[in-house]
Amino acid sequence: MPVMDVTYPVGALTDAARATLVEELTTVLLRAERAPDTEFFRNVTWVYLHELPGEAVLSAGRPVTAPTFRVDVTVPAGALSDRRKQELVGEATRRVLDAAGLTQEHALRVMVLIRDVPEGNWGAAGTVIQFEQLRQAAAHEREQAAAPTP
Repeated sequence: MPVMDVTYPVGALTDAARATLVEELTTVLLRAERAPDTEFFRNVTWVYLHELPGEAVLSAGRPVTAPTFRVDVTVPAGALSDRRKQELVGEATRRVLDAAGLTQEHALRVMVLIRDVPEGNWGAAGTVIQFEQLRQAAAHEREQAAAPTP
């Protein structure tokens, strides 16, 4: 049940690039979590886009002159090992750069922040969600995907 917030200045992405980026970031996050890429898990992976006026995105106290991006990723604690966090940061950065038409030499324009929510501090559907419940749901989804269709 991860959530991503992507913040950037207006004009940094075209409509098509933005739509593609949301799909790709969803896929990247599901892979990093080793969650099944199923309709259920895609539906509970949310992305919020925050386009800010150019004067509201600052570097060294001045409006940025080139597109910059902040990708905040919020996941339940334990969902990502250190290796998986590195995978997520690398892939998310690459996808943002591609969407913005930037090259790897502009990688410092993309910051990825990962926030682990402690067990017992994530709620949905009016109840606290435990990480073990998510693991069980993922196992069930994998079993369903592997089952032969009649």
